[in-house]
Amino acid sequence: MADRRDETDLAAEVLGALRRTAFLLERELASTHRVKAFRGAATTIGRTPPDELARRVDAGTLDELPGVGRTTAALVADVAAGRRPAYLVELEERQAPLVDPDDEGAAGGAALRAALRGDLHLHSDWSDGGSPVEDMAVTAVELGHEYAALTDHSPRLKVAHGLTPARLRKQLELLDGLAAPLAPFRLLSGIEVDVLSDGALDQEDELLGRLDVVVASVHSELRMERRAMTRRMVRAVQDPHTDVLGHCTGRYVQPREGVGKARPESEFDAGAVFAACAEAGVAVEVNSRPERLDPPLRLLRLAVEAGCLFSIDTDAHAPGQLDWQERGCARAARCGVPPERVVNTWPVEDLLAWTADHAHRPA
Repeated sequence: MADRRDETDLAAEVLGALRRTAFLLERELASTHRVKAFRGAATTIGRTPPDELARRVDAGTLDELPGVGRTTAALVADVAAGRRPAYLVELEERQAPLVDPDDEGAAGGAALRAALRGDLHLHSDWSDGGSPVEDMAVTAVELGHEYAALTDHSPRLKVAHGLTPARLRKQLELLDGLAAPLAPFRLLSGIEVDVLSDGALDQEDELLGRLDVVVASVHSELRMERRAMTRRMVRAVQDPHTDVLGHCTGRYVQPREGVGKARPESEFDAGAVFAACAEAGVAVEVNSRPERLDPPLRLLRLAVEAGCLFSIDTDAHAPGQLDWQERGCARAARCGVPPERVVNTWPVEDLLAWTADHAHRPA
């Protein structure tokens, strides 16, 4: 042990390598099982005293710890030996760029990504995300964000473990407790509220009024008849609590985990919906998830012409997915979205002044 680096430093390096590996797996949408292997090992290592970790490395008994398997133990052994972990090197080498450098929106997208100050759509393990609130917030800080809005699902979306009013109130208490430890970063309160079939929002008005950011999204009856869907979406946009219209067409351009095929766009009068957004000052979300890429480019251009505000979000369900904004920024730049109309380029004070204004009329 005499020639070993400080045990505390070793523990920090091991934890960093495990978290980085999980981040990259999440970024490339690896299976939940693979991600959990590294997140679980990181949790165990984080709770293991540094001197015990060092002893187990020497004795080769890391895999006796709960949640540490052969692959994760090998990664720890590499770090302890002063080697770059082979599995992590392999992961980093195979990471594909989020945006093709030859894409016409690449340059403008990079500039737009640099201007972003936060992300207004992300999920934690309180609903259908895979990680605790704290992990999502710390990763947002590491990515350079000044703020992020926690937007777990509302109660009607039972498959996503949506938050009942009681659970949402408990989450608000958690956020209050995290404010000081995370400062100056701001973890904003929020929700991705389901738009019901009649256009009403799936949460108590009193609670919606307490939140910093409300993203309203359609998740059910996606094949609703065009005129009815238009009325439904317009009513949701006109609700004074709505700040952002989430993934407006509901499409999947490729299968996602648990869904075996792509999904077509919902049918609605996009001109009428975007006009309602512009009138109410509600932002149209540019959703950066690779299976959504919503709205389609033709509708994104229509929203620009309608004078809409925009929010470029990841809809992240894991920390590594918070790195996806570059993709949405390239699509926004390609369609001529003016940076000053992207609400998450604004300072947090301006953003919160906008969401607090129930008329949402831009100055």
